[in-house]
Amino acid sequence: MDRATRILDVTRNFDGDRIILRDLGFFGYHGVMPEEAVLGQRFFVDLVCGADLLEAGRSDELQHSISYAEIYDVTKAAFEEQRFKLIEAVGQRIVDRLFEAFPDIRWVQVRVKKPAAPIVMVAGEAAIELHRHRDAR
Repeated sequence: MDRATRILDVTRNFDGDRIILRDLGFFGYHGVMPEEAVLGQRFFVDLVCGADLLEAGRSDELQHSISYAEIYDVTKAAFEEQRFKLIEAVGQRIVDRLFEAFPDIRWVQVRVKKPAAPIVMVAGEAAIELHRHRDAR
């Protein structure tokens, strides 16, 4: 996909029902700096997954939804399966694994936050946010 197409894709509407998981904490060794590969640090992940939840809302049956516990498990495995230099790559791995594991997820927004990034910050965090549609893969 070329850059112009990606820019249009990001502006596409992320509408409908959603499953939201926020501030999932993980310890990892992702980063460009050599000390990050040795010492590691905490990361936090926010997820918004678009899926049709109408049947789940009407039936009150988990079989008609997507288990947020299973979404967490897939996210944790994706986060831990490989060391990456860039948190953009961590986020993309999470998106790819969620699409593989859950065919009913139509789109994903993922934010990977690195509160202890090795830059001078008085307060705050470094973070990336990816917006991906299944049909744009």
